[in-house]
Amino acid sequence: MSTLALLVLLVLVLLGLAFVLVPGAVAYLAYRHPNARGPMGVGLTAVAAMAAIVVPIAMR
Repeated sequence: MSTLALLVLLVLVLLGLAFVLVPGAVAYLAYRHPNARGPMGVGLTAVAAMAAIVVPIAMR
């Protein structure tokens, strides 16, 4: 594999982990604080916010 292919693979793996771990962490924090919105809604909002940042950059 070339260096470029390995770099692209690394970036894809890191983005995949970010899309799994960050919303999960945000949903867990919302779960620990009952006054916050529902954990699922908070997690989905975090995914949407991350997608709103990453997709325009990836489309360039």
